[in-house]
Amino acid sequence: MAPAFLLVATGNILQLFAGRLARVIDRERVQLAEFSRTTGEDHVRVVRELQILDRRASIVNKAILMATLSASTVSLLIAAMFVLSLTGYKFGQIVAGGFILAMAFLIAGLGLFIAEIRLATRNIRIEERLLVLEDE
Repeated sequence: MAPAFLLVATGNILQLFAGRLARVIDRERVQLAEFSRTTGEDHVRVVRELQILDRRASIVNKAILMATLSASTVSLLIAAMFVLSLTGYKFGQIVAGGFILAMAFLIAGLGLFIAEIRLATRNIRIEERLLVLEDE
């Protein structure tokens, strides 16, 4: 049962990663529309944000790859467990190795996800005038 639960959890994580990538792509589209309409300092700001968004999309894509590899490994592991049990082979080491590999992929994907979130929050730019109440 554990591999099936792991597969479901990994699917949910993939959905989270895909949603994050969609948000990054939506923001890229907004900035690409601004690219040709801006000049000077505003244009520099747009280009910098596009660079950051490109980096974020790359990181999330890698996270999706790692989570997909984890899910694929778990799927192969489930199939191998059935085949090996039907043939009578001892499969403890194969199962353990498969789980370790799946967990390594999943950990890598989650680590990349953390890196993308940190990059996003580190580069949020809120104008100073928006941070001051009018009655202060």
